[in-house]
Amino acid sequence: MSRIKIKQVRSQIKCTLVQKRTLEALGLRKIGHEVEQESTSAILGMVNKVQHLVSVEEIK
Repeated sequence: MSRIKIKQVRSQIKCTLVQKRTLEALGLRKIGHEVEQESTSAILGMVNKVQHLVSVEEIK
């Protein structure tokens, strides 16, 4: 499986509770925080839910 790097680039202040919980489940806490995750279908679905708040790049 490939890995992806997820970085939070926007604030979660005016987001819905579901989006805040999704960021928390991904391991993101504040703007500029980065995490590495496996690119499973569950993770990609969570990233798709908050795609306006994060940036994603694939790690080789």
